[in-house]
Amino acid sequence: MDSATRNYLRKRAHELKPIVMIGKQGTDERIERALEEALNAHELVKVRFQNFLDERQELANALALAVKAEVVTVVGHIAIFFRQNENATDRLIHIPKTVR
Repeated sequence: MDSATRNYLRKRAHELKPIVMIGKQGTDERIERALEEALNAHELVKVRFQNFLDERQELANALALAVKAEVVTVVGHIAIFFRQNENATDRLIHIPKTVR
């Protein structure tokens, strides 16, 4: 993902509320399922980390691999994930050609 696309997605995610919360127990298959469902429904999802201040980037990257998504950014306690729908007619977020 290039920086222009990343910036566009970050702007789109600004108004979103975190849908998935990662608590003291960390990530497990329940978190992966919740993120998978959220990405299927919304394509662009915010995840809030309650703990793991030093490991947020590594956990976000591991979650992204598990659900085949991309980490847009990790800032503070929030990570933003993006996975575009495979079917072009079902896509909710259309990245403008001027951004690509």
